[in-house]
Amino acid sequence: MLAYTYVGPERFELLEKPRPTLIDPRDAIVRVTLGSICTSDLHIKHGSVPRAVPGITVGHEMVGVVEEVGAAVRSVRPGQRVAVNVETFCGECFFCRHGYVNNCTDPDGGWALGCRIDGGQAEYVRVPHADQGLTPIPDAVSDEAALLVGDVLATGYWAARISGITSDDTVLILGAGPTGLCTLLCARLHRPRRLIVCEPDPVRAAFVRTHWPDVLLTTPDACRDFVLSHSEHGGADVVMEVAGSPTSFRQAWECARPNATVTVVALYDEPQVLPLPEMYGKNLTFKTGGVDGCDCAETLRLIASGQLDTTPLITHRFPLDRIDEAYRLFESHADGVIKVALTPPTGAKS
Repeated sequence: MLAYTYVGPERFELLEKPRPTLIDPRDAIVRVTLGSICTSDLHIKHGSVPRAVPGITVGHEMVGVVEEVGAAVRSVRPGQRVAVNVETFCGECFFCRHGYVNNCTDPDGGWALGCRIDGGQAEYVRVPHADQGLTPIPDAVSDEAALLVGDVLATGYWAARISGITSDDTVLILGAGPTGLCTLLCARLHRPRRLIVCEPDPVRAAFVRTHWPDVLLTTPDACRDFVLSHSEHGGADVVMEVAGSPTSFRQAWECARPNATVTVVALYDEPQVLPLPEMYGKNLTFKTGGVDGCDCAETLRLIASGQLDTTPLITHRFPLDRIDEAYRLFESHADGVIKVALTPPTGAKS
């Protein structure tokens, strides 16, 4: 089968690999019907994810059809359409029992797919702990509507949930890339008083304006003054940092009011500085870390009921055998790209 592979620093290649097989009774084999490219894949390519293993198949955003299950799998069966979770988790350890599945203590726990074990930018993928890592897709939900459920939408939903957004809040979201937009969609579920998005790219800002005209927009240069003039208590009540730029971490805490919550969703290429003397007295609460992707059934329910719709984010489509071209487009931000859908390779059997 074709599989996009992390060969080494700055090198991904489309290679022929054997189709995966069951290794553990809790495994499932999924035929990938639709995949995507995540910014985290670019971080692997550029060496910002030291735990990534050269030789692995990359990719952790995908939906597909279950082809085969191990003897211990109970929640899915061959022939079912499923969303694949970015994280593999046992469901039994201390962290899983408390909902902190990103910190699962199993050897394959946390973000493993496409990082430490073979992922889904391929024709088939082996999913460990399939009972936790696969969520059946309702019949009324298309593959495209479910594509982002397992990772980027899970991240947005988790970020909004842990931020504790209330109806009185002014919420600032830094970044209108794919994760920022999913965070925006999920923040809207909490019906805050005011939503502000800061985005330097005029094309992405226009995308927000077109799809969510009630959202206020600003740019990084104007952000602090804009937030001050559109909030009641000297800054945003909740700041969600999704941009991951060299300056966005500082901007996040500077735009927060005293005693605000700053949720850091972004993955950075460089270490960030926490200048405590400058922020002393603001009494900020920081929430950081990898997504705990344990809400996929709920987000699929919200999609089926019409409360969430990420399909506008899928702006381009490529077959797997043109994945190099898809990566070039996604990384360049050209042609208004938000998310790319990867279909099976040209000539593949459905």
